[in-house]
Amino acid sequence: MAWWIWVLAGMLLLSLEFATSTLHVGFFAVGAFLVAILVGLGWSAPLWQELLVFTVSSLAAFFILRPIAMRKLRLNESPVVDTFIGEQAIAIDEIGVRARGQAELRGSRWAALNVGEIPLTKGQRCIVERVDGLLLHVKA
Repeated sequence: MAWWIWVLAGMLLLSLEFATSTLHVGFFAVGAFLVAILVGLGWSAPLWQELLVFTVSSLAAFFILRPIAMRKLRLNESPVVDTFIGEQAIAIDEIGVRARGQAELRGSRWAALNVGEIPLTKGQRCIVERVDGLLLHVKA
């Protein structure tokens, strides 16, 4: 296949990556550009070999370069806007050990799980140990 066809395929894959911003398809564009460079430098091979080089180089770029890019761009980290860990909540209900109940934090009611070894009484202050979705893990 001609080198310019591989360049067009790479540009198409790269534009698809920019449109989706998933950091998946762009590495296949790397494989297409590599084959375009090889063919442009005079490598004449059957189509199946070009496709093999494209596939192997794309998968190698995907599995080697993607984790590095994810780490550098911090795309694998979930953004934390605010954390309740260490804050004081007030038990609205009696909450036994490893039991669920309600707690008030910052003026809002939350589902709470007592992860401590002491039961919580109504109105008792407790410390937020962890937040799991909309469930506060609290202890006395």
